[in-house]
Amino acid sequence: MGPTASGKTALGVELALRVGGEIINCDSVQIYQGIQIATAKPTEEEKRGVPHHLIGYVDPNTNHTAVDWAQDAAEKIAEIEGRGRVPILVGGTGFYLRTLRQPLFDSPKTDEGLRERLRAIQKRHGAAFLHRLLNRVDPQAAAKIELADFVRVIRAIEHFFQTGKRISDQQPYRAEPPEFAKRIRLYVLDPPRAELYERIDRRTEQHFANGLVDEVRELLASGVRDNTNALGAHAYRRVCECLRGERDLASALERSKQDVRNYAKRQLTWFRRESDAAWLKGFGDEKTVRDALFDAISAVK
Repeated sequence: MGPTASGKTALGVELALRVGGEIINCDSVQIYQGIQIATAKPTEEEKRGVPHHLIGYVDPNTNHTAVDWAQDAAEKIAEIEGRGRVPILVGGTGFYLRTLRQPLFDSPKTDEGLRERLRAIQKRHGAAFLHRLLNRVDPQAAAKIELADFVRVIRAIEHFFQTGKRISDQQPYRAEPPEFAKRIRLYVLDPPRAELYERIDRRTEQHFANGLVDEVRELLASGVRDNTNALGAHAYRRVCECLRGERDLASALERSKQDVRNYAKRQLTWFRRESDAAWLKGFGDEKTVRDALFDAISAVK
């Protein structure tokens, strides 16, 4: 795991080649079909023959939750281990990993009508307004969920209006962890912040140069809604705003850079709360980092 642009894909492939592994995607945007350029999905060349799972398999108009992904990932883990191979989770969505290791309480399926109304409120009044609404119905949840994490803000509000119960009261009642949870070893990339931000800026510029705007335009033309989770990620969100005439292209690029830098910072903050994380200082494409990981894996065996 680790922040965006830290070299997780390259390191995961190297590890898979070393231990006879297969990779399970743990990124909440790479799961969607057709959402390609700004998600940094690995190319066939980058995969180097290593099987990759749970990439590009969900319709972008579908609200695929962390619980849904965790069920998919658990099935893949069993399937891969059943073939005598090693499952390797690779990605930066910490909430996905936590949901896999510590299953959530039972909650109702998404009410799409309610979700559309909440998204309309957010669009009209802003994220701060929506967070204040959550604070009124569930102050404990609001205290734990950042204002910018609108996906979890909306989900907590939905839970209250669908069940009449606060999500913060339900969260302690989790299911038992799956058997494989105790065997998961968590390694987190921690590159120098300034260099990471430079990589993020360069990569974001490359995404725009590689046709991101055209990709979004084609997705919208094919019927993908611009308020879906799939198009709610960083650069996609800003390009949608650009195509709606709410900002110009230069502004969309610069705001995307800032969004992704902020996201990387939040990712690192999230993983620092994981008490069992082993930190790898540097980028995943550096030999010293790879050697450190391979030594750690050998020690566990």
